[in-house]
Amino acid sequence: MNLELESKRSLKRILGNLDLSKLAKRDQTVFTRRLDEKFPQLFALLFEIYGQRYDFFYYLQSVIQTLVDAYAKRSRKLKAKDQARLNDPHWYQHENMLGMACYVDLFAGDLKGLKDKIPYLVETGVTYLHLMPLYDSPKGDSDGGYAVSNYRQVNATLGNNKDLESLSNALAETGISLVLDFVFNHTSDEHPWALAAKAGDMDYGEYYYMFDDKHIPDQYEQHLREIFPQIRRGNFSWDADCNKWVWTTFNNFQWDLNYSNPAVFNAITDEMLYLANLGCEALRLDALAFIWKEIGTNCENQDKAHKLIQAFNSCLQIAAPAVVFKSEAIVHPDEVLKYIDKDECQLSYNPLLMALIWNTLATRNTHLLTESMHKSFAISPDCAWVNYVRCHDDIGWTFDDAVAENLGVDGQDHRQFLNQFYTGRFEGTFATGVAFGENPSNGDCRVCGSLASLAGLEQGLNSHNDTLIDHAIARILMVHSIILSIGGIPLIYSGDELALLNDYSYEQDDSKKHDGRWVHRIPVTDDVIELSKTPSTPQHKVTSGLQQRIAIRKQHSVFGQAGTRILNCDNPTVFTYERYTDEGKKLIAICSFSEHDQSLSSTYLGLDNGEIWQDLLSDLIKTPAPETLKLKPYQVMWLTQQS
Repeated sequence: MNLELESKRSLKRILGNLDLSKLAKRDQTVFTRRLDEKFPQLFALLFEIYGQRYDFFYYLQSVIQTLVDAYAKRSRKLKAKDQARLNDPHWYQHENMLGMACYVDLFAGDLKGLKDKIPYLVETGVTYLHLMPLYDSPKGDSDGGYAVSNYRQVNATLGNNKDLESLSNALAETGISLVLDFVFNHTSDEHPWALAAKAGDMDYGEYYYMFDDKHIPDQYEQHLREIFPQIRRGNFSWDADCNKWVWTTFNNFQWDLNYSNPAVFNAITDEMLYLANLGCEALRLDALAFIWKEIGTNCENQDKAHKLIQAFNSCLQIAAPAVVFKSEAIVHPDEVLKYIDKDECQLSYNPLLMALIWNTLATRNTHLLTESMHKSFAISPDCAWVNYVRCHDDIGWTFDDAVAENLGVDGQDHRQFLNQFYTGRFEGTFATGVAFGENPSNGDCRVCGSLASLAGLEQGLNSHNDTLIDHAIARILMVHSIILSIGGIPLIYSGDELALLNDYSYEQDDSKKHDGRWVHRIPVTDDVIELSKTPSTPQHKVTSGLQQRIAIRKQHSVFGQAGTRILNCDNPTVFTYERYTDEGKKLIAICSFSEHDQSLSSTYLGLDNGEIWQDLLSDLIKTPAPETLKLKPYQVMWLTQQS
């Protein structure tokens, strides 16, 4: 089949049947131009996924009408933003970008409270605000809001849709990009689609994977891993309301959507565009690795998962091109890279960097970090990493075992060590963390804890040890310095800028006590913010140190749209990399992962050419670099050439 020819023929037929009456003439021109440009790609993708179905053309025409209807509802301001982003497609690579992620209720109580905290965000330097799921969800345990009962209804505890629209407008006026979660692998079992399926509606039953017995589920299970083995075993749950086994990768109240059904793709496209029209500029694709199921495989990172995301992206490029995708793929580093493309996910979390920052803090050895970044940091110049040290989720050790093996490290044994170290079970550890998802079969687990507690501040304060406190503060500033400078959008998890410690109150809450991730989902109170303004407190030292580094980042274009080159050095405790621009600007970052004084050769880093260098963080080096650079515990240098 000649797909190009069939694409043209199909588009001609569809255009003849579209209802464009809700679009003004100018909007009709813009929409049809974008449709003409993007339709061949969308057609090819959807044909590959669904082309074998007799009703393919029906669903194809239906989804195009969905795009028309969504574009008709898009505000004039957002249509102007579409054009602005098309004119500046790399806006997310600017040195001005600084992200923050937060739960609305923990950060500000509700959406109105969050709007009142915009001055705090501006003061911090935030230009990208990611709100954890704020949709209607089941009462009690809702997996932190990731069990969505209604994509178009704000959770009543946070406010209402008008509050969200008001917040979105206020953020836009202050230059802060709104980022929302797009939970598209599953819905809550209380979603109207799931309720209809439970009631026996055949059409909605096909929105999910539902089976009368375990015969087919057992065939799938042979190749699937367990995500939350401490909660339940397997990937299917028995639902007594409909007397069926339902695919539930994460929790029994989160029903996986069946994307082999084109009706699901069309319905989720409609929900996606509703979120886009709220004014968000990025959608975080939750659990995107799991969206395509193929019997006989592990049902992760399948080729058609990529095709689906590319198809969703094409729909956005037609109806809401200001919006980009952010990949949340906590999988093998080689698989993470496959989601990053201007036609798939323009942004991507960098879980490898995050995990290896913590690895290097524990080992004081940068070899695995350096070699892994040599292999996996470079991505398309049209895309950007979202670099983070902590987030709302647990820490999983998703480094590349092959890279580790080349360095003489056994991956499985090393993960056991890291789990022991960060859950406080390893002698001499500075960390105070909590095990999560501990598998009773093999003892494997993941790690939870606030950044400050994992970095040693909780231990230092509890033991009244000033040296441990100083080291913890230095660790916190050092790891944030990396995400601020290595290239991409730095993302701070709310509360980390205030050095918040673990909150163990979740252990007294029946709906949370089984989920250790709540230990680092901590309320950000006005009292805590005030404490960060009190000189000599650890919180003040962290906050002021971060503000200094953020301000420096925003002043120098080499932190923005610039290349990154991972360097080697002659000291295994030191991580080094170079940023460089097409205009010849250059910065060398030097980061010590040791609690002891260190030194390294400046010649090894190429600083022996007689040029004058300055450390942006201290202003100490203003003459040609000495032969040997001296570093204090956990010190960072940002060295730039001076004319």
